[in-house]
Parts: sequence; C-alpha cells; structure tokens
Amino acid sequence: MSEKLQGYAREIAETPLPAGSVGIYWLGQAGFILRGERTTIAIDVYLSPRDTRRFDPPVTAAELEFVDAFLATHEHIDHLDLPQWPALAAAAPGARFIVPLPLVERATEAVGGGRVSGAVPDVPIGIGGATVTPIPARHGVHMADAYTFGLVPGEYRHLGYVVDLGGVRVYHAGDTIRYDGMAERIGALHPDVALLPINGRTPEREAQDLVGNLSAVEAADLAADAGVAAVIPMHYELFAHNSGRVADLVDRVTDAHPRLAVHVLPRYGGMIYRPR
Repeated sequence: MSEKLQGYAREIAETPLPAGSVGIYWLGQAGFILRGERTTIAIDVYLSPRDTRRFDPPVTAAELEFVDAFLATHEHIDHLDLPQWPALAAAAPGARFIVPLPLVERATEAVGGGRVSGAVPDVPIGIGGATVTPIPARHGVHMADAYTFGLVPGEYRHLGYVVDLGGVRVYHAGDTIRYDGMAERIGALHPDVALLPINGRTPEREAQDLVGNLSAVEAADLAADAGVAAVIPMHYELFAHNSGRVADLVDRVTDAHPRLAVHVLPRYGGMIYRPR
C-alpha cells in the first residue's frame, strides 16, 4: 500500500476484515466505500469543493488508489462527481468506472475509453471478487422529469446497486423514492444491509428544483418490507438546505420494525458489518 495514504483512507484500506464480513465506510452524502476480502468498491464518491458543503471530504482522490471500481448511481454532481473522475482514474489506473448506460459517453470523456461500463437493471457486473446488480431508482434530473426512471420511456438513468462481496450483500439505493414492486425487487437479491437516503422531499425544496428522496419513515418501511437485517441512513447531513433527521428513522424502526437494526455511522467513519 502506498505511503501517501493518511488518516481515514489508511483506515479504510488497512483495517483487518474478519471472515464473512464487509467494511462499510461513509464519505458523506451518498458516498461509500465497500471493502471485501478481495475487492473494494466505491459508490457516489463526492469530493469536489462547494460553498454550501457543511463539511470537507474526508479523503482526496489521490488517496483512493486501492479502489477496484467507482460506481455512480446517477448524474447529479454529488453522486457523479465528474470533475474528480480524472484524478480518481489517475490514482487507481486499474479501476473500472460504472454508470447508468445513458451516462457512458459523459463518463468516458472524463476517464477515457476502455474503462467505463454502462449498467442496466438486472444485468450483473463482475468486478474482481464482487458482483454488482443494478436496480432501478425513481428520481429525476430536474423536477420537470421527476419522479421517473429516465428522461425517455424505457431508459434507466437512475440506479441503485446490490453489491455482493464474498457473500455479504449491500444495497446502495442511490437517490430514489419508493415505487410499486421495489421492495420485492430488492428482496429477491437478499441484501443484508441497505444504505438509504432519508432527506425526503418537500414542496419548498421541489420549487427550488431539488428532486427529493425517501423520507426517514419511508426508508424504514422499505428496508423492513425488503427483508434486510440492517439499514444505514445517508444523504441527510452535507447540505443544510437538503437535510433529514436520523431520529425520525430510529423512531419509526422502534415503533414499527423492532427487528430491523439501524447503524448510524459517524461523520466520517465506518464499520465492519457481519451478518448475524
């Protein structure tokens, strides 16, 4: 491992993993690094500066040299951070880049040909010791096309991913609201833990062209209905104008889904997850 890794990046790359476990490390907003025994997957890494960020990113692009694949769920910059992708590609020259199929051309402009793959629902992608299965998400580029699967019929521009790392499965929802059959679709892939947005949606935000997400209550209900054992909240803390309350998630789980575990990760920190 490179000597340039510092602090949080070194923790992610070097923390020992017990057999049958996965390291889940939060980078803020919807950014996570999932580390298995053989393969490390980064999803929705958002590192670019922005005046409205409440917190600086905990790692730099140069420190992510140990990542085997970078996935983006959709094209909003806090999920598909294209200004940083050339630096990510340079830091991890063997890494692949996975985006929804309609975004391949834009991603290829950032990192060059031969490294970008287009994801479509239900078609698994093998990455080293990991398997990534895309699932549709219902979102929107703007409120004019929300809440849909894409800008045109039949297009899937917004995705979530179920990542299987050595038998431990993590579902990253991306940005989404719930749609008919969603819980059953997730449940059929048997994820152990779900990473779900909880910032919700309001008329005031939507009037500012901020496409919303699951609320905390909706996230708890979706996780329970999909049969996952644990939920980790995301997408609620980075921007003051588009936030959510973890307490609402905990209250809903306590009241309605007492068998569902809630893991609230520290800013910024991770955990070693091992299914019970």
